[in-house]
Amino acid sequence: MIEHGIRYDHQREQRLGFDEAVYAASKSPAQLQALIAQAVESGASRLFTRLAPEQLQALAPGQRQALDYDPRSRTAIVNASARPLRDSAVAVLTAGSSDSPAAFEAVRTLAYYGHHAHCIEDVGVAGLWRLLEHVEMLREMRVLIVSAGMEGALFSVVGGLLPGVVVALPTSVGYGVSANGHAALQSALASCAPGVLAVNIDNGYGAACAALRMLRAMRAD
Repeated sequence: MIEHGIRYDHQREQRLGFDEAVYAASKSPAQLQALIAQAVESGASRLFTRLAPEQLQALAPGQRQALDYDPRSRTAIVNASARPLRDSAVAVLTAGSSDSPAAFEAVRTLAYYGHHAHCIEDVGVAGLWRLLEHVEMLREMRVLIVSAGMEGALFSVVGGLLPGVVVALPTSVGYGVSANGHAALQSALASCAPGVLAVNIDNGYGAACAALRMLRAMRAD
C-alpha cells in the first residue's frame, strides 16, 4: 500500500510470524483513516499502538466504531476477534501502577496475536511480599515481562527468583536521576541475575514481540 506516504509491509507475517503494527503517534488523521479503511475493506486484522485519545476523536465516527480502543495502553485493534485467545504461560508484571501503560501495551499486543497474559500489578520491591505471594504460580510461566521504572530493581529480583525468560521493560517513570527511564534501562542491562533481556524504554510492543519469538522457538523445540 502506497498512500499518504505509507507503504504497508504485507509480507511481514510470512517472514516473522507477526504482521506490521501501526505506530500511530506521528501519523496524521488522513494517514490513520487510510490505514483503518484499508483494514476494514480487506477484512484484515490490524494493531495500532500509541494512538492518543485526541487522535481517536479526530477520526470519522464510523472509523472510531471500527476500532477496539483501550485508553490505558493507547492501543486500537481493527477486527479484534479474529484470533481466539489461548493460555501460553506468559506473565506481565508491573512494579507500580504507573508502569501499567507500557505493560498493557504488551498485554494487548499478545492478545492481538491470540496469547492470554497473566497480569500481576503493583508488585515492586518497595513491598516485596506482594511479589512473593505469586511466586508459585509464576514458576510455571515460560516468559515474564517485567515493567518497571524508578531504579528498575524488580528486573533482577524476578530474574533471580524465577526460571522463565525475563524480558525487562523499563518505563519512563520516576524522579530526577531516574532520567525518564534511563536508570531502569541501565539497571536491566547491568543486572546480576543471569539471562535477563531488555527492550527499549516504554516499548511494550517490542517486549510482546520478543515473547512471541520465544514462544515460537519453544514450540519448535
